[in-house]
Amino acid sequence: MTSLDQHLIVTLVCDDQPGIVHAVSGAVVEARGNITESQQFSSHDTGRFFMRLQVETLLGSEEFSGILRPVVERYNMEHSVSTVGQKTRTLVLGSTAAHCVTDLLSRQRDGHLAIDVPMILANHPDLGSAAEFYGVDFEWKPVTTEAEKADFEARVWEVVQSHDIELVVLARYMQVVSPELCERLAGRMINIHHSFLPGFKGANPYRQAHQRGVKLIGATAHFVTEDLDEGPIIEQNVVRVDHSQSPAELVRVGQDEESRTLAQAVGWFAEHRILLDGIRTIIFR
Repeated sequence: MTSLDQHLIVTLVCDDQPGIVHAVSGAVVEARGNITESQQFSSHDTGRFFMRLQVETLLGSEEFSGILRPVVERYNMEHSVSTVGQKTRTLVLGSTAAHCVTDLLSRQRDGHLAIDVPMILANHPDLGSAAEFYGVDFEWKPVTTEAEKADFEARVWEVVQSHDIELVVLARYMQVVSPELCERLAGRMINIHHSFLPGFKGANPYRQAHQRGVKLIGATAHFVTEDLDEGPIIEQNVVRVDHSQSPAELVRVGQDEESRTLAQAVGWFAEHRILLDGIRTIIFR
């Protein structure tokens, strides 16, 4: 193949039935393409079929989509076609804690995450210096009343539309998102929280964990739904701790896990490796 090759990512979801892989492979051949990576999964629980391909072809994503269209229509597929390495436009929401925000921005700067963060929105001014350091626009608005919350979420939606945002990341944004915004951003909004829920809700969860002598702490990244902290889980990590570690040390360890777990989830989203199967995720690592 020539240097004009396009490297595409194709995702497909439909009801499981015979002939899907053959039909998709035929479309790739018609596009004079070559499959360089292929992963698939059939869910016996839901009867759904999931597939992710990486394809080399001389065609762009729109031309390839045109060739794939008859297969998509025949099997009533949800599908996407994107270019490998294409950066995902990402809006970050934050509060006061900086660890998850700065980790994402650092990975973006170093080319370790295929995301493009044009703006951070927060309900406190604390993240302004981090945004300035990484050259990202920053706005903050207080969210202490229902009216202010509605105003903040209206601004979020405005930025999503005006900046072509594909993903919204709640990087320790310590506010409950309204059902309306959850619906608008279904499958496009990721949250991170410590894994103590529901055992250690509220303020100072790490102090509560220290008092109870926990042996494992960690973090969970999940899609946001109107059911608080119950959206489809994307990634979870844990680390072993013991009685000798102070609450401050647990905070440090926990924040490291939060940052690592969130970055992994965001990276998978940007690489189109996450597909939804009802209330759970299918992750093609």
